[in-house]
Amino acid sequence: MRREDERLLSGTGRYVADLRVPDCLEAAFVRSPVAHGALRSVDCTAARDVPGVVGAWSAADLPDLPPLPHVASMGADGWEWPALVKDEIRYPGEALAVVLGEDRYRAEDGTAEVAFQIDELPAVVSTTDRADVAFHGEAGEPIDDSVWDQAAVVVEGHYRQQLLMPSPMECRTILCAPKGDGLIIWSGHQAPHRLRRELAGLLGWPVDRIRVVVRDTGGTFGSKSALFPEYIAVVALALRLGRPVRWVEDRRESMLVATRGRGQDQRVRLAADASGKLLAYELIIDADVGAYPHLGAALPMQTAWMATGPYLTPRVHATVRSVLTNTMVTYPYRGAGRPEAASALERTMDTLARRLNIDPVDLRRRNFIPPDRFPYLTPTGRDYDSANHAAALDLALRTLGYDAWRAEQTRRRADPDARPIGIGLSCYVERSGGEAGGLYEYVGVEAGDDGTFTARCGAAPSGQSHETVFPALVAETLGVDAVRVHLLEGDTTATPDGVGSFASRSAQIDGAGLQHAATLLMDRARERAATLWEVPVDDTEWSGGVIQGPSTIDLAELVKLTGPLRVDERYEAGMAFPFGTHIAVVEVDPDLGTVEVLRLVAVDDCGHPIDPGVVRGQAFGSAVQGLGQALYEDIPFGEDGVPQLPGGLLDYLLPTYAEIPPIDLRETSTPSPRTQLGAKGAGESGCIGTPPAIVNAVADALRLTDADVLQMPLTPDIVWRAAR
Repeated sequence: MRREDERLLSGTGRYVADLRVPDCLEAAFVRSPVAHGALRSVDCTAARDVPGVVGAWSAADLPDLPPLPHVASMGADGWEWPALVKDEIRYPGEALAVVLGEDRYRAEDGTAEVAFQIDELPAVVSTTDRADVAFHGEAGEPIDDSVWDQAAVVVEGHYRQQLLMPSPMECRTILCAPKGDGLIIWSGHQAPHRLRRELAGLLGWPVDRIRVVVRDTGGTFGSKSALFPEYIAVVALALRLGRPVRWVEDRRESMLVATRGRGQDQRVRLAADASGKLLAYELIIDADVGAYPHLGAALPMQTAWMATGPYLTPRVHATVRSVLTNTMVTYPYRGAGRPEAASALERTMDTLARRLNIDPVDLRRRNFIPPDRFPYLTPTGRDYDSANHAAALDLALRTLGYDAWRAEQTRRRADPDARPIGIGLSCYVERSGGEAGGLYEYVGVEAGDDGTFTARCGAAPSGQSHETVFPALVAETLGVDAVRVHLLEGDTTATPDGVGSFASRSAQIDGAGLQHAATLLMDRARERAATLWEVPVDDTEWSGGVIQGPSTIDLAELVKLTGPLRVDERYEAGMAFPFGTHIAVVEVDPDLGTVEVLRLVAVDDCGHPIDPGVVRGQAFGSAVQGLGQALYEDIPFGEDGVPQLPGGLLDYLLPTYAEIPPIDLRETSTPSPRTQLGAKGAGESGCIGTPPAIVNAVADALRLTDADVLQMPLTPDIVWRAAR
C-alpha cells in the first residue's frame, strides 16, 4: 500500500485551499474578454465600495509591480510579461486588475464592478498567420538534395499537434504570508526552490528570507513548474498589506489562462531504399508558443533533438521556428516535445510501409538501432544510453496477438457488411532527467538516535508516490524496515537547494541520489565505529542498521555516543532514454466517423523499475492522456482568438472512465548504465507512444494512402471525411 493513499483517498489531504491562515485575504482577477487589444483604462473605484472587498488594483495602481523575469535566450526584446496588463493585451484572459476580499465570493463580486476600456486588435491564432518569431533552432546537419533525388522512395506528410490543456484535478494555487522580515509561501508547485529563487530575485532579497512549502498537490503534468503573473501580484499585495493573500485558480480560469501543451505544425520527408532501409529524415516545425517568449519558446527543440526516434537513420535534420500568437503561453506538458517527435516519425513510418507494401512491423525491425550499438550518438546529438527495441516490439506483438488480429482484419475486409478494424504501431524513444546543466539534485539521509532515518530531497510531490517509493528505496539500501524511514521534501528548509519534479527525473536522479547518500551513510557509520573500536574500517561490516566488528553496535546507539550522523549530497546523473512499443486496435464506423479502441497494448522500458506498481500506475495514467490527445481534446478558437468553450469540460472533452479501452501494460527492463540504480523516467510513456498508435490504426482501418487527412483529435467529423 502507498503511504499517501489513505490520506488522499479519504479526503484528509491538505491542499493550499484547505489551509487555515488567520486574516487571509482571497484574490480574484479581472480578465480580458479579448485576445488582443489596446488597454485604454481600468477603473477599480466601484469595486472598492463592494462590501467585503479590501482593495482593488490595476497596473496603474501598482507602478512598482515587477514583470516576470525575461528569458534572455528567447529574444523578442520588449515582450515583457507583466503581472497586470499595462497597455497591450496579448492573450484572452490576461489579468487587467486584482481584487482582494475577505473571502473569494466577495472578491468575485468586486471584479464585476471593475470598469475597463479596450480597443480590440486583430488576433494571431495560428502559426500560419503573420506573427513574430521568438526562436529559431536546428538539430542535425542539412540534407543534400541528392539524397532525396536518389532514394527509391520519398514520403511526405503534414501533421498538426493541437494545443492541449494539462487539466490537473487541482488548478494553480499560491498562499503568501508575511513572516518576520520574510515570507512563507505555500503552493502546489513542481519546483519550490526555483519559485523561491525567482521571487527573491524579483524582490532583491536573499533567498533565505523566503520559505516555499509544497504539501499535497492535485496533479501538475508540467503546468505548475513556472512563476506566473498572478503569483507576483499575490506576493506584492501580501507585502503591501502585511496580510496573507491566497489565490486558488478555478476551473474556468484554468481553461482560459493556464499553460498549454503541444501546438506544432509539422512538415516531414522520409527517404528509404527499395528494401525499406531508412536513408534520411527531415522535420520542419512551426510551433505556437503563445503570447510571450517564455520557457516554452525553446521547448520545440526537444522535438528536434528526438527526431531520430529508435532508428538507424544516417541523416536527420530538424528545424524549429517558434511563433508568438495571441494565446496563453505554451509550456512543458507531460512528454514535453517527445510526443510531437514520436507522432511525426511514427505516422510517417506507416506511410512509408504502405508505399513499399511492407508490413509496418517488418519496416521497423529493419531499421532499429541494435542493442550492441549503445551508447549511440544520434545525428541530432542525443547520446542514447541503452535499449532493446526489438524486445519491446516482440513483447507487444505477442501480448496483442498480432497475427490473429491481422487475420480478423482480412476477414472483415472481405465482408462488405463488417466494420473495418485497423492496427497501428508506435515505437518511441523518450528522454528523462532533464537537460545538461540540470541533471542533479540535492539529497540527504540522516540517522536519528531513536533508530529512525530521515531522507531529504529537493523534489516536490504531485502524484508520483515519492512518499512511499523513496523511503522504501532508502530502507532497502540500508537493509532496514521501511517504516523506520521518513521523507522530507517539498520544503525549501529541508535541503539547501533543489531542482524539482519534472522531466521524469524523480526516480532517475532523486532515487539514485538517495541510494548513493544511504550508501555513504553506511560508510561513515562504519568509519565512526572503527574509530570507536580503534580498528581498521575494513574490519567492520554494516548489517541492517547494525555495525559489526570486534563487538556489535546499533546505529542509534552509535549516534548517541558520537553525535549526529547526516550525509548531504549534490548528486549528478546522466541523461537517460526510456523507450517502448505501443499497439492499438480500433474499429471504425465509416458512416458515423466514430472510433472505438478495441485494444491497447503498451510495452514500456524504464530501466530498473523501483516500484513496479507505481510504474504501472504512471503508465496507465499517461496512456489515458495519450488517448485524450488522439481522440478527444482540442481548444477551438473563434475568429477573434478567444477559446470557444462555453460549457467548460463539457466542451473540452477529457476521457472519462467510460472511454478508457482495455489497456494491457507490459514492461521490459534495460537498465541505464549511467547510475548504479539503473532507473529511467517512467511518467510520460503513454503520452508519447499512444497517440500515433491510435492514429495509425485508424489510417490502417480506412486503408488511407494519404494519412494527412487525419489530424488529431480524430473527431467523428475528421474520420467521416477521411473515410470519403
